[in-house]
Amino acid sequence: MRIIFAGTPEFAVPSLRALVARGHEVAGVITREDAPLGRKRVLTPSPVADAAAELGLPVLKANKLDDAALAWARDLQADLGVIVAYGGLVREPLLSEPTHGWINLHFSDLPRWRGAAPVQRALAAGEQTLSVTAFRLVAALDAGDVLSRDTHDFAPGTTAGAALTTLSEFGTGALMAAIDAIAADPAAGEPQVGETSYAHKLTREDGKLDLTTPTSAVLAQWAGMTPEPGAYALHEDAALKLHELRPLAQPADTDDAAGAAVAVAPGTVTLVGGTVVLQLCDGTLELVRVQPAGKPAMAAADWLRGRGGNTVIS
Repeated sequence: MRIIFAGTPEFAVPSLRALVARGHEVAGVITREDAPLGRKRVLTPSPVADAAAELGLPVLKANKLDDAALAWARDLQADLGVIVAYGGLVREPLLSEPTHGWINLHFSDLPRWRGAAPVQRALAAGEQTLSVTAFRLVAALDAGDVLSRDTHDFAPGTTAGAALTTLSEFGTGALMAAIDAIAADPAAGEPQVGETSYAHKLTREDGKLDLTTPTSAVLAQWAGMTPEPGAYALHEDAALKLHELRPLAQPADTDDAAGAAVAVAPGTVTLVGGTVVLQLCDGTLELVRVQPAGKPAMAAADWLRGRGGNTVIS
């Protein structure tokens, strides 16, 4: 099938490569314009732009799918448009330009978690079975007919970054199945059924951990906000980024010398042997790597030794 592909981040690259590997003719690739990255703010092509160049595919760099994008796409005379995390909306008349319209690979079990950050919101809500759905793109947000879907289980504490990397590869199967379905029946697809929820765009404040909640909830929120926008707590009124947090292999010893249980306030951070233990209301987590405000990331144990082996975060 002759296809226009639209995508931008690393998570869209496996889908582009899969289309080429399956023998589809990718007539052109739309991706967002080069963006300034790093401390020196060097203009850098998107991962999809790099992959398209490597594959020898025509590329249009555009932050908005306007009349120029429409004219470019129209000249390609594609059978189908495929979009994976492009970062912008496809509106009419571009939406109807390919013969069979557009399909989207979305990282949720639609209609659950429609919107910008489905994996992050699902993980933060404590979900460990995540989904991919390939569906027809329509004017309403993530509301088109479903062509294929699949699920994948993740261990507690799996970060959004790790889950997206896995799903981006895993999801190519659902994407290829959707294209095969359209090739066999141009009218293929089933309406979405079930309760709708929305995965709103993340903000920095979403990364502020609530250390008054149970251990499982703190770990879930941390996982959903890592690596972006970044999970953090406050230490001495400054943000302390928590780059790595994980369940303890064994519960921390909270007994005194006489064997009596010692009450420890949630948010207390203690160095036990070589392990940094974060106390919560119903258990503990291991703090592995942190980044104090204005400083580089470091081992949590090194950070805590500089504070006498004990402190409190909130």
